[in-house]
Amino acid sequence: MAEPKKVLRIVHCVKLNKDLPGLERQPVPGEFGKKVYDNISKEAFQMFLDYFKMIVNEYRLDLSTSETDKIFFDQMEEFLFGKGSELPEKYIPESK
Repeated sequence: MAEPKKVLRIVHCVKLNKDLPGLERQPVPGEFGKKVYDNISKEAFQMFLDYFKMIVNEYRLDLSTSETDKIFFDQMEEFLFGKGSELPEKYIPESK
């Protein structure tokens, strides 16, 4: 018996300002996780993860500390919903 197909969930991504496939589940718990799930595409969330990886490497952050957890949430909110959500005028997404 074949596995049922996953239904593609489309969201209007506030980061990229277009309708795109959404995340499969909330990336973090709580109200903020729901906000990300409802308003951010898989593509935009991956952009954030790549961005945060750069921050971790640049500042040599220890991923096991609560300070880094706070930085993660602050950066996620700023990148996805704040000034960090504004893409450069001539931004062209990297094709895979």
